[in-house]
Amino acid sequence: MKICVLGAGLMGKEAARDLAHSHGVDFIGLADVDKARASQVCEQLKSKKLQPYQVDAGNQEQLKAFMREYDVVINALFYSFNEIVAKTAIEAGVHSVDLGGHIGHITDKVLQLKEDAQTAGVTIIPDLGVAPGMINILSGHGYSKLDEPESIRIFVGGIPVQPEPPLEYNHVFSMEGLMDHYTDKALIIRNGLPQEVHALTEVETIHFHKFGPLEAFHTSGGTSTLPKSYPHLDTLEYKTIRYPGHAQKFKLLVDLNLTRNDYTVDVKGAKVTPRDILLKLLDPIVDLKDKDDAVLLRVMVEGKKDARRTLYQYEMSTFKDRSSHVTAMARATANTISVVAQMIGSGTITKRGVHPPETIVPGDVYMEEMAKRNVNIHEAMKPLTDKVKNESIIK
Repeated sequence: MKICVLGAGLMGKEAARDLAHSHGVDFIGLADVDKARASQVCEQLKSKKLQPYQVDAGNQEQLKAFMREYDVVINALFYSFNEIVAKTAIEAGVHSVDLGGHIGHITDKVLQLKEDAQTAGVTIIPDLGVAPGMINILSGHGYSKLDEPESIRIFVGGIPVQPEPPLEYNHVFSMEGLMDHYTDKALIIRNGLPQEVHALTEVETIHFHKFGPLEAFHTSGGTSTLPKSYPHLDTLEYKTIRYPGHAQKFKLLVDLNLTRNDYTVDVKGAKVTPRDILLKLLDPIVDLKDKDDAVLLRVMVEGKKDARRTLYQYEMSTFKDRSSHVTAMARATANTISVVAQMIGSGTITKRGVHPPETIVPGDVYMEEMAKRNVNIHEAMKPLTDKVKNESIIK
């Protein structure tokens, strides 16, 4: 199969790396508005399958002409391009996947293209990172195993292995996005009703092997497309994992209006956005540099199976690959989108139209493919007698 990757940044590079190591992939086109950057990545990856191209994703005709030469498009561009890339893929008659973007309802706009994609005979799957992405696939897999699904609770976070003050946190993605997730309200389902709760609230303690006590709290965007896919659940919650005390520190910044992107103050006659100043101050503090990171994940799906209350649990702890210097977050994210793109190209996924990951990606095949890449997701099932907490049942 022939697959193109749009964007030669961190995720595009790592997706191309996985494609280059995949036997079913014959050719990879790596496109970027800056061909020199795409060429540099190709030189680093040293694969005969890989070829760099200069493509401006803002030029729809140029983008369409490039896409037509491939079976599947991996969109690793900034989320603001997701809608135009999906529309162009449909016009070109090519399957496409992206990393998601719930800010500004971008994913909702992509999902609205379902009939156009069905008519064109193509498959479009948005939201294929870790959260959203991996958590959706695992939630859908657990949901499908129950006769009467009742609850989905998700805990996930990217954290440094060795935390340092003052925030005990380092980022591998945009701090702009993190500010939005901490500032906006989180959509959940509780007692069968959709509702919004403030981010950074309802903090609870959670434990993972090799780590001491951690904390988990609500953040916006985490439930992704799940509330629409599974509106009849009694409970649906997503919480972000950090080291203890992190939520309290950032809650103060939020309460002081320092994280809002729509708030300005007058300083000596000039309009200043406090968030811009905060981001500049935080950037050197939260830069991961060459430190090790980890991605921790636990998805808990409860309901009735054979008239008995049952829990399906999925758990992952993934760490930085020191040999290739690829972060844990990049490994989990880029491998997810690469694996699903190859499922479409190989015919494992045949349903056409636009679909969220939880309704189209086969969870068992996905977990097998991720394990081949040393990203191991463990599944366990347990009959329940009492309400289960957030503890692991993985042995």
